[in-house]
Amino acid sequence: MDRSEIDSALRRFDLRQQPFLRKTPLWRMPGAALGVDCAEVWLKLEHLQVGGSFKARGMLNRLLANPIPAAGVIIASGGNAGIATAAAAQALGVRCEVFVPTVSPEAKRARLRDLGAEVVVTGAVYSEAFEACMARQKTTGALLTHAYDQPEVLAGAGTLAAEIEAQGGLPDSVLVSVGGGGLIGGLAAWFEQRSRVVALEPERAPTLFQARQAGEPVDVAVGGIAADSLGAKRIGQLGWEVTQRHVRDAFLLTDESILAAQRWLWKELKLAVEPAAALGLAALQAGVYQPRGDEKVALILCGANVDPAGLG
Repeated sequence: MDRSEIDSALRRFDLRQQPFLRKTPLWRMPGAALGVDCAEVWLKLEHLQVGGSFKARGMLNRLLANPIPAAGVIIASGGNAGIATAAAAQALGVRCEVFVPTVSPEAKRARLRDLGAEVVVTGAVYSEAFEACMARQKTTGALLTHAYDQPEVLAGAGTLAAEIEAQGGLPDSVLVSVGGGGLIGGLAAWFEQRSRVVALEPERAPTLFQARQAGEPVDVAVGGIAADSLGAKRIGQLGWEVTQRHVRDAFLLTDESILAAQRWLWKELKLAVEPAAALGLAALQAGVYQPRGDEKVALILCGANVDPAGLG
């Protein structure tokens, strides 16, 4: 995975006759406005993307790069990747089947159905839904779209990094939530080491952190408030390889700090995002990541599939 594959994804998107993806805003704010001692904080509002998350980029790239059989496409997802695949499938006029675990919120399941997807709820966590999805794919021959561990998916996510650079230039650092590694893999492949890419995970879903301790991807127990979107039990092989090359720092965050940042974004900026999108701000406000005074820090608000009633 490198910048050439991301460039290919950008060209593929440009060749598509009907617009699908949105160019999401980049807010540049003084660090003090967010209670952070740094020059600027950039908020990439990717939660405004089609389907409510960055996942739309990778899923569209996967579908455009491959022939789609009559059985359509199939995916296992905690919610966001499934929503993105369903939206892309609807735009392309193909069938979509999505396997989600019982931990996935009802709001995400309802959105999947609204997009015309056939929803199968099975397994307590993502890995169990994925096993059921793979068994089904073998019988139907549908195009498998992986939530985070396919080259086209990482390359699609990498177009987000290219968009940030086009909008604001290179930030000094980029704080990225990690689940299966698709987002950070794509961003790190684009930025390489021109910007410092920092991996952030909940303490209760430490797939990359524990892989680094073990020296290779390993299965971990996952739970907590971000388990529906950051609940992969093992870091993807592609994300692992890219982060080994380009990501030096990986930090863990408590559920309490993530929830506080999520509520702060709603209370102070009226940004309704899911817990996974709040890890960057949580790292800054909790002092887990301490930027230099002159630093420009980019945060990826990666998803918005949340019930605003729970933000309080």
